[in-house]
Amino acid sequence: MMTRKKYITIIPAYNEEKKIAEVIEGIRLVDLVDEVVVIDDGSEDLTVMRARETGATVIPLIVHLGYGAALQTGYKYAFDHGVDVVVQIDADGQHDPKYIRDLIDTIEKSQFDVVIGSRFLGGLQNYRAAWLRRIGMRFFQFLIFLFIRKKFTDPTSGYQALNRSVIEFFARSNYYPPDYPDADVIILLHNLGFKTVEIPVIMYEDQTGKSMHSGLRPLYYVVKMMLSIFSVLFGQHRTFLRKKT
Repeated sequence: MMTRKKYITIIPAYNEEKKIAEVIEGIRLVDLVDEVVVIDDGSEDLTVMRARETGATVIPLIVHLGYGAALQTGYKYAFDHGVDVVVQIDADGQHDPKYIRDLIDTIEKSQFDVVIGSRFLGGLQNYRAAWLRRIGMRFFQFLIFLFIRKKFTDPTSGYQALNRSVIEFFARSNYYPPDYPDADVIILLHNLGFKTVEIPVIMYEDQTGKSMHSGLRPLYYVVKMMLSIFSVLFGQHRTFLRKKT
């Protein structure tokens, strides 16, 4: 008898008390994942309480560590609990949960290890990012193409599905970025032999006015990402080889 694969969603959350319950309920309506896991990144509001009220598994971090650190905590949980596919989705309601099925189906029916949901593919909607963010996206699209010769339309998308091999690598890696895992991770995965693809999804524009790319953070993001890409290209990452299955 074939054992059923285990699917979970992980939701990194920081001060999302207004949206977290709605996001979790949307995931449950899809009726595909076995568990919803919220990694609370040191929230100062009622995010933990609201998530627990829905019956989700909540992993609270004592202090605010960053988006990437919260994600890696979720990967470690998934790896330790024998999860086959993780879908990561943001807590602010921008990601439409109905595409969870498409992300998982692409993982299961293809040779790809990571599936990224792109808001700019397929003509599903006219998503308008802030002009500064659009410039950053275009710049890192160019860098990704320059270094791996593959086009990605939405390198900053946090709406992704990952298979067991990538879950294990991220869970055990000392190189996973604690703040912004974006273009650098795409390049890293390619260099290690993992296969990544984009599929079209719908995302909604942020209505809260808060973003990890607001204020002076875009400047920090660009500098940090350049250093991280340099590290991926010339650092010890090159010594890793993907396990052959």
